[in-house]
Amino acid sequence: YDGKCVFCRIARREEPGTALLPCEDEDLVCFRDIKPGAPHHYLVVPVKHMGNCKTLKTEHIPLVKRMMEVGKAVLQKNNFSDLNDVRMGFHWPPFCSIAHLHLHVLAPASQLGFLSRIYYRINSYWFIT
Repeated sequence: YDGKCVFCRIARREEPGTALLPCEDEDLVCFRDIKPGAPHHYLVVPVKHMGNCKTLKTEHIPLVKRMMEVGKAVLQKNNFSDLNDVRMGFHWPPFCSIAHLHLHVLAPASQLGFLSRIYYRINSYWFIT
């Protein structure tokens, strides 16, 4: 836990302005992005403080898979069922604003606006899927 990290505080329900969405995984939390790039834009975040995506190692593959499953489940709970029209990924440092691992879940990807298509471009220099 890092008390200076906003995502750590959100995960511990210490940020009253951020509502957590129902999540089936006790090690992860999910909430809406404050600057949505798509009609559905959620962040899936480990409760335990972790660095950005550059710190991921082979042993973190199950965690990332669980993060993706939570993202899909949240979309479905929010009446979005076309899982072929979803974009998920991480901003690559130095292009991530918060140094706590967080997966962006955006849908429908086909409705990303001009800037969002750039900001969340698949496997670009700044966003990896």
